[in-house]
Amino acid sequence: MFMFEKPLGMVDTLPNLYEVKKKTRHAMTNVIEQWGFQFIETPTLEYYETVGVQSAILDQQLFKLLDQQGHTLVLRPDMTAPIARVAASKLYNHLYPLRLAYSANVFRAQQREGGRPAEFEQVGVELIGDGTTSADAEVIALMIASLKEAGLENFKIAIGHIVYADALFKEVLGNQERADVLRRFLYEKNYVGYKEHVKGLPLSSIDKERLFSLLTLRGGIDKVAEAKDLVSTVAARDALEEITQLWSTLEAFQVTDYLKLDLNIVSHMSYYTGILFEVYADNVGFPIGSGGRYDHLFEKFNRAAPATGFGLHIDRIIESLKMTDEQQLQCVIYSLERRTEAIAHTNELRMNNKRVVMQDINGIKDVDAFTKHFEEVVYFIGSRKEEL
Repeated sequence: MFMFEKPLGMVDTLPNLYEVKKKTRHAMTNVIEQWGFQFIETPTLEYYETVGVQSAILDQQLFKLLDQQGHTLVLRPDMTAPIARVAASKLYNHLYPLRLAYSANVFRAQQREGGRPAEFEQVGVELIGDGTTSADAEVIALMIASLKEAGLENFKIAIGHIVYADALFKEVLGNQERADVLRRFLYEKNYVGYKEHVKGLPLSSIDKERLFSLLTLRGGIDKVAEAKDLVSTVAARDALEEITQLWSTLEAFQVTDYLKLDLNIVSHMSYYTGILFEVYADNVGFPIGSGGRYDHLFEKFNRAAPATGFGLHIDRIIESLKMTDEQQLQCVIYSLERRTEAIAHTNELRMNNKRVVMQDINGIKDVDAFTKHFEEVVYFIGSRKEEL
C-alpha cells in the first residue's frame, strides 16, 4: 500500500525542478561568496540535548531517533543552532567577526500537509561576533542582493524588533503571561482575534487604544515617531533607536525601496533578541525568508557572542518566480556500425559545454516520442550521417 506514497510533508524533486533549484541556489550562493561569507556543512543528524533543544523549533516538530548507545538524535530542524555549535567550538579561536554561510536541507515534522513541507532547502548566512546595527544592515542588504540575483523583483522585507511589542504589552498588561496571549495573536497574524481580545480586557480606554495602535505601526520609517508615543520604557525606546540606525545604514546601501517597517512582527524562535525581519513576495502565501539578531544563543554553548543572520526558502522563491526550466539537451542517436563516430561527435559537443544524451537506436521503442523533448537531434545511422 505504500509503494508510491511518501511520508507526510516529503516531496520528490523531478529533473526540471531540480535544474531550476540548482540555478537559483548557484545565483544566491555566488553573491554570498562575493560578500566574503564562507560556506560550511554540518551533519544532518545532531544530538537532541544540544542542537535539538537550542534550535527553538517546537519539540513536536522534531524528527527524533536513537543511536546504538541510546542517545536521542534529531534531524537538524534549522541551521542556526548547528552553526552556533561549530562556531562556539571549532571556530572559537578564530578572530571574530565570523561570516559563515550554508545551503542545506532542514527537517520539521508536520501534523498535516497545509502546504508546509517536512524537508526543505535553505540558503542563509550567520554573521557572528558583531553586535552593531551595521551587521544587521549587512545581512539584510546581502539578502536583498541574493534575491535580486536569483531573479526576484517584487518583494518586500518587513523589519521589526522583538523587544518593542513585548515591552508595550508588559507596560500595559503588567506581566509576561498576559503579554504572551497577545504575542500569539500577532504570530498567527490573527488581527481580528487580537482586537476582540483587547476589547475584552479590563483596561482603560487609553490603554486599549495603545494596544490597538500597535496594529497601525506598518509603513515607512516615519512610523517610528508614532511608536515612541505609545511607550515610555527605556527598552522600547532603545529598540526604536536601533531600528532608526538600521534604516539609516540601509539607506547607505540604497535598498530602502525594498523595506517596510512592521512593529507587529514576532517569532516562534525563542532565541531572537533584537532586530527581526521577514521577506514577502508575489504568488506566495508564506514568508520566503526571515532572520534577525540572536545575541544569547552562543551562551548556550558556553561562548557568549552576538550574532545575526537570515535564511531563505528556495522552493518558495521558485514559486514566487513561477520558474520553469526546459532542459537544453541535445541527443546523438547511433547504430552500432557508426558508434565510433557518434562517440567522437558527442565528446566534441560535451567539450563545448553542451549537454548531450547518447543513445543506441536499438534501445528506443518509439523514436518520434523519444526525440521530441530534445533541442537538437543528430543521427549516426547506417552508412551516412543525417542531421535533423
